[in-house]
Amino acid sequence: MRTGSGQADDLTAVGQQAEPAVSSLCAATRLVTWHSDLAAWVDRLGWLRTLSDRLTAVLGPVRERHQDNLAVELLHGGRWAGHPLHPALSDLPIGLWAGVMVLDAMDRDPAPRRGIDAAGKLSAAGIIAAGATALTGLNDWTVSNDQDRRVGLFHGLLNTAALGLQCASLGTRMAGHRGTARALAAASLMVTAAAGYLGGHLVFTRGVMVSRVAWAAGPRRWTRALQEADLPDDSPTPVEAEGRQIMLYRHGGSLYAIDNICSHAGGLLSRGAVAELTVTCPLHGSRFALTDGCISRGPASQPQPVLPTRIRNGWIEVRGSQPAPRRPASGRTRP
Repeated sequence: MRTGSGQADDLTAVGQQAEPAVSSLCAATRLVTWHSDLAAWVDRLGWLRTLSDRLTAVLGPVRERHQDNLAVELLHGGRWAGHPLHPALSDLPIGLWAGVMVLDAMDRDPAPRRGIDAAGKLSAAGIIAAGATALTGLNDWTVSNDQDRRVGLFHGLLNTAALGLQCASLGTRMAGHRGTARALAAASLMVTAAAGYLGGHLVFTRGVMVSRVAWAAGPRRWTRALQEADLPDDSPTPVEAEGRQIMLYRHGGSLYAIDNICSHAGGLLSRGAVAELTVTCPLHGSRFALTDGCISRGPASQPQPVLPTRIRNGWIEVRGSQPAPRRPASGRTRP
């Protein structure tokens, strides 16, 4: 029979064996959560929140005042491009500045030379491309929200720092200080990579600028959504059918059903105004035709799904765009 002191020794030994396992588990957990911890840390920065609020207070009203301007919508990419322009444009400065690094690595001439060489030309082209990229990014930033807006602002500040370093690199390169120019160009590309990582977090983790209705397909069969008597005329009404949020609208005896989740950023269309069979998203002002979901004003880049409707036995029924396949009759085989 073990004594009490022996049991205590056993427990101590077990605890000592467990400590490395717990430490190893914590270390493994941090390896797969550091990116979310980084985004949370960025979001908690007090000065960043203050700056974000101040910029929003200035730029928000400006965007709302000019959101009907075609140039503003073109900066988003919108309905004409089918997706935002900013991600595509961001590849240009990254590629051009990476080319600068390659040419610098291949240049073995230590003698200082004034003027602009091939690497300098790529650097200058990247600076011009970065300006266009920043303009589209700022335009997209004005239609982001909450944490996405703050992390996006930090992303933009890093890119601004990278642009400043690249401009300094070009200036010292033209003055003949090649070693300093190469160091500044390398630092610029490293900061750009960090900013690009945060941009990837916004798109792939947070779903910024990703269509919120890309996978909306159901219900696969005619499904009751609302009693006909409960739908007032000329009033957007939210309903749910098999988990899908839908907005119903009746005007002049015609019935319309459209996905209630805005494709741009997930705003509820049923809370927006409807005029001339066009609904305006209350979140960022995108407009969609109730008849076919076509975009009449951005920043949305994808049309809004519409659903077939019918009235049966006093109920309004809806069905998704992909109906369920018919079952073959008994005794028959499919060709």
